[in-house]
Amino acid sequence: MSDITSEELKKRQAAGENLVILDVREGWEYEESRIEGSQHIPLGSLPQRVDELEDFKEGEVIVHCKGGSRANSAKAFLAQNGFRNVRNLIGGITAYQQ
Repeated sequence: MSDITSEELKKRQAAGENLVILDVREGWEYEESRIEGSQHIPLGSLPQRVDELEDFKEGEVIVHCKGGSRANSAKAFLAQNGFRNVRNLIGGITAYQQ
């Protein structure tokens, strides 16, 4: 599936959709700011913690970082591990906050 824009994500949140949003930034970044309802697993911890996301393998998972590069890595990793519908938030939280 294609990646998602911040506008589309905000629209879906406003509509009350129950979304799985994965923040792969470092802990200090997550503490500074976060998308409401996001789950935090830093990219470096994802291989050890991927089982925490097992329930979402068949559903949509929206991954984000600051600008998009770490999220792209997470997206590729999750796809290699059987996740069928992983989308990167284009521009990351930087775009989301604008």
